Amino acid sequence: MSEHSHVVCTACGAINRLASGHDASAGKCGKCGVALFSGQPTDVTAAQFDRQVGKSDIPVLVDVWAPWCGPCRVMGPQFAAAAEQAEPAMRFIKLNSDAAPDLSTRLGIRSIPTMLLFEGGREVARVSGAMSSSDILRWAENARRGQA
Repeated sequence: MSEHSHVVCTACGAINRLASGHDASAGKCGKCGVALFSGQPTDVTAAQFDRQVGKSDIPVLVDVWAPWCGPCRVMGPQFAAAAEQAEPAMRFIKLNSDAAPDLSTRLGIRSIPTMLLFEGGREVARVSGAMSSSDILRWAENARRGQA
C-alpha cells in the first residue's frame, strides 16, 4: 500500500498528497488552503472533470445531471447526503450535461441522472436513474467490489 494518495483540490485543481494514517477529512490544499473535503459534491466543468478523474487516487463518483431534469433535482439532495457520509474515502462531483455536451457525448450519456464510478482514471461502473442516498452508497460499494 502506498504511503500517500493524491487528491485533486476542487477549488484550484492542485494535486495534493495525503499521507496514509492521517485524517484526510482535515486535509487542506497546499496551494489555495481550501479544505480538500467538504462533505458536499462539487459542480465541475469538463476540464475539472478530467483532472479529478485522471489525477485522483481515491474513487470518484460522478452524478451527470441537468437543471431541467425532475429526477435529477430529486436525486441531488440524496447525492449530497451520500457525499456527507462517504467523503473522504470517495470524491463526489456533479457534471451538468447541458454545460458540457461534448464531454457527455464522450462519456456515452444517454439518460440522466446517470452516475459513473471512476477508479484509477477508468470508469468501473455506471447506473442510470434516481436513487436514495443509501442506495447510492450501496451501489458504489458493490461496484468497487465488482458486484454492480
